[in-house]
Amino acid sequence: MATGALATETTTHGELALVLHAHLPYVHSSEPGSLEEDWYFQALLECYLPLLDVLEAAAADPSQRPRLSMGLSPTLLSLLSNRDLSERFGPWLAVRQELLLQAPTGFEAAAADLAQQLSGTAAAWQRCGGNLLPRFQRLQQAGVLDLLTCAATHGYLPLLRDCPEAVRAQLLTAVREHQRLLGVRPQGIWLPECAYYEGLDRLLVSCGLRYAILDAHGLLHGQPRPRYGVYAPICTPAGMAFFGRDSESTLPVWSARDGYPGDASYREFHRDLGWDLPDGELEQRGIGCRRPLGLKLHRVSSRDCGLDGKQPYEPSAAHATVRRDAAHYLQGRAQHLQHLQGAMERAPLLVAPFDAELFGHWWFEGPRFLAELFRQAPASGVGLTTLRDTLSRGASLQLCQPSPSSWGQGGYHNYWLNDSNAWVIPEWNRASRAMVQRVSRGVGSEQARELLNQAGRELLLAQSSDWSFILRAGTTTELARERIERHLGRFWQLLGAIDGEVELPEGWLEAVRAEDALFPLINAADWAQIPAAAP
Repeated sequence: MATGALATETTTHGELALVLHAHLPYVHSSEPGSLEEDWYFQALLECYLPLLDVLEAAAADPSQRPRLSMGLSPTLLSLLSNRDLSERFGPWLAVRQELLLQAPTGFEAAAADLAQQLSGTAAAWQRCGGNLLPRFQRLQQAGVLDLLTCAATHGYLPLLRDCPEAVRAQLLTAVREHQRLLGVRPQGIWLPECAYYEGLDRLLVSCGLRYAILDAHGLLHGQPRPRYGVYAPICTPAGMAFFGRDSESTLPVWSARDGYPGDASYREFHRDLGWDLPDGELEQRGIGCRRPLGLKLHRVSSRDCGLDGKQPYEPSAAHATVRRDAAHYLQGRAQHLQHLQGAMERAPLLVAPFDAELFGHWWFEGPRFLAELFRQAPASGVGLTTLRDTLSRGASLQLCQPSPSSWGQGGYHNYWLNDSNAWVIPEWNRASRAMVQRVSRGVGSEQARELLNQAGRELLLAQSSDWSFILRAGTTTELARERIERHLGRFWQLLGAIDGEVELPEGWLEAVRAEDALFPLINAADWAQIPAAAP
């Protein structure tokens, strides 16, 4: 994949680092058609595949210089590499193609546009054999992508800090899985929810990680306060570099109320054929309950019209709006950089991190918006860069200790620690301490090692911040609670079975291994007790 010679560019006033975080909880199920499986397949259809298409097309254009940092969580990598799920995606697409034929009168243009996307996705899926990982690897090798890891199961690290071995296991498992599936050790990490606590930098460095992103609060309340605020990376005494989120560069993109996704011409997320089609049509195709199908034919229209008042989506009008919004975004960044340039002794950097699923899933036009940014950037005065490239230039960084923070409201941890989900934290801590104690006693036989490794998988899965988020959001709360209790229950059964205190039912272990089959290189030794003087 060659980028070719670059066209003449205007003078840049500074650089913009776009950072996407792609993550889903581990949702593999032995039964097709589950709600969790729909989450994954809709993200494939609307986000991950379109993003790859956009990046590959931009990289093949000599006039463009696309650059993007992107985190791929280990649980998402596990799903992307799962052959069973890959084989189910084609039939899942076929069902949507059939249901789209039932689109109501007046939605012909929207239905035709969506039908083209579905058929194009099916063909592309066949061409790559249902394996997206080589495409990510090629883009990284070409310098287009800077791939970051995440905590193994997106555990909210400040809430695991009472047992530092639990944090280390999240990090080491992630590094190992990233290297196994993508062929290189990651140097950057997207901290789950950009959440940080004092001393985490030392653990990160001990696991081979070198840079991460924090919310603005993490830098602006650091000690000492960084001279350039969030417009230059800082480095801790332990050797970990941190970048700060620039809110002015993120608000126009992620906010449906104040930003681009709320434009009347863009596709409406909440209106879906899954709510409109007759029950018989859904049941005939094995969809047992009403839910979003990823088949959306309406546009945002007026904010005050309600879902029933949404008008048909008009693709050509949305495409014109994307071009306008991309130009407006780059103009705003150029003005911001030009203003900063006069006040800084180094080139200013704007860091704009987002959930990857915003682009295509929540905001259908998001991938097209990125394509327009790549196309228009060379003439805008805004240079595109990655976090890794920024650090590779060797510029000196200010020494600073970041402040505890997250990218939750106000920079606090309260979305993941509140009346709805606080009950799980002592359960995590109790299980983590038991794991540390058992590992520190020595593993013993090969069978005990296998049981302990599986216990580690269950503990990691129980620690996923997704379940805490769902409990707080009040959506599929029963599913979230059931997942936490299921994995913790399995953990305690496995731990008891190692020393013969619990007898596992016949076939139970095989079924658990088949269902929770991620992280094949997991190592129970990651939970070995950390000496008091160590990180």
